[in-house]
Amino acid sequence: MASAPSKLYSDDVSLVVVLLDTNPFFWSSSSLSFSQFLTHVLAFLNAILTLNQLNQVVVIATGYNSCDYVYDSSSTGNQSVGNGRMPSLCATLLQNLEEFMNKDEQLGKQEPEGRIACSLLSGSLSMALCYIQRVFRSGLLHPQPRILCLQGSPDGPEQYVAIMNAIFSAQRSMVPIDSCYLGAQNSAFLQQASYITGGVHHKPQQLDGLFQYLLTIFGTDLHSRNFLQLPKPVGVDFRASCFCHKNTIDMGYVCSVCLSIYCKHLKKCSTCGSVFGQAQTQSDEPSATNRKRKTTDA
Repeated sequence: MASAPSKLYSDDVSLVVVLLDTNPFFWSSSSLSFSQFLTHVLAFLNAILTLNQLNQVVVIATGYNSCDYVYDSSSTGNQSVGNGRMPSLCATLLQNLEEFMNKDEQLGKQEPEGRIACSLLSGSLSMALCYIQRVFRSGLLHPQPRILCLQGSPDGPEQYVAIMNAIFSAQRSMVPIDSCYLGAQNSAFLQQASYITGGVHHKPQQLDGLFQYLLTIFGTDLHSRNFLQLPKPVGVDFRASCFCHKNTIDMGYVCSVCLSIYCKHLKKCSTCGSVFGQAQTQSDEPSATNRKRKTTDA
């Protein structure tokens, strides 16, 4: 489906959809506590809203089992007057966030043990894109949209297909995906998302100064970025995840019909049902001498 035509207020008006990682498995082992993380994020959101009175902020909580909207500055219930915007933002967001985390914890009790402690990034990306498309199709003038992923949990290989579909949808809609990764190991998914959509990916070295990273790198609107020297991607990890075992692989087998990826040779594609031929080994290939002999005889 083609994206809706864009009708912008101006170049410096932004709609920032923030994906907030609330995975308790990550925050229990992080050097930065979740309360400190929220302090940095709330200050950043307030700075975005005060840079331009037409700016909009939407926050989506990305949990271990679910994701949901927790704040929307365009909602009449969240709007405040004058300098009362910051207390209103804090109160509304924190209250909705607490309710979401309680629900997500209850859903976690129904999950089987042994699952990778990753957040539902694919779901929150899809919700962000749905919200942006709804704004596009509202028929009104709208700010310039972008998505900011604040992620700390490891990548979930089982979400590879859904995340890549969301990334290509964002690319088609010309919506950049910025990413700030807070975990120990870098995220291949977020690196690819920012690279493909033209966003900015950064992994802060000092989490105590997270607000400074957020404001100086991700606080600028898309028009102003043309005049700034922002971090550029270095060594993007383009590895994919196999469809059979959901593992990240360096080399694999690709179905020529549906482009499904497998870590080992199979007789039949589990996605589209295509029958594969036998993998040709080196011993089965005719040697250079035999090929030359056949050519001479001919």
